[in-house]
Amino acid sequence: MSGNTRAVYLLPYYLWIVLFVVAPVLLVLYYSFFDVDGNFTLANYANFMTPIYLQMTLSSFWYALLVTVFSLLVAYPAAYYLTRTKHKQLWLLLIILPTWINLLLKTYAFIGIFGTQGPINGLLSVFGIGEQQLLFTSFSFVFVSVYIFIPFMILPIFNALEGLNPSLLAAARDLGASKWTAFRRVVFPLTLGGVRSGCMAVFIPALSLFMITRLIAGNKVITLGTAIEQHFLVTQDWGMGSTVAVFLVVAMIILMLLFGGRGEVQRGK
Repeated sequence: MSGNTRAVYLLPYYLWIVLFVVAPVLLVLYYSFFDVDGNFTLANYANFMTPIYLQMTLSSFWYALLVTVFSLLVAYPAAYYLTRTKHKQLWLLLIILPTWINLLLKTYAFIGIFGTQGPINGLLSVFGIGEQQLLFTSFSFVFVSVYIFIPFMILPIFNALEGLNPSLLAAARDLGASKWTAFRRVVFPLTLGGVRSGCMAVFIPALSLFMITRLIAGNKVITLGTAIEQHFLVTQDWGMGSTVAVFLVVAMIILMLLFGGRGEVQRGK
């Protein structure tokens, strides 16, 4: 394929990137330098360094970390056993299917599940525990977030495990390694690329969650995503909202540069 032909084929891709990635980011950056009255200012960036926004930043990173860790703890064993089951493609499809459902619908479903008249409280009443306030708590926020993001953690780990050469495990067992030692010294190190990809696929979007914080956590959990929503839709302070969004974009780029390198799964020849 000649260079000119390749450039023609790549043109739609570059056009898409410019129109729907670069241009929106530049527009957000532009608005971040204006106050609510449309005057040029740097005060938005100064306001972001105040304790309230720094606390939101720490809260966002903390909850994103919690969601990522719990997703990994559930997803890695699930992906590991998924590679060793029959009809793995069917099970994988069942895991992917919930991602086709609208996020808002899934969130409202959990409102019913965790509600005072929901099945969870009904089950607790059967065991004599009584009615519990499950909604509007940090627990419900983390639980629902983990449920939503788990498929994005399982898929890259599953692919990494599928690409692992079985002869490496057989060699480890022949050398006297136990199942745990073989997993710790062979399987997990060789699938770190999938783990890293899954963590990035969960952590980055978890930083900017706002719908779940409002509907499930009842704003008991305040994140930068919540602040952006408030500034754009409630206070109409687009400049401050854009400033928070700029910080999130910069943080995501830094995270991708630091941890987004693709790990290679070693394959036997």
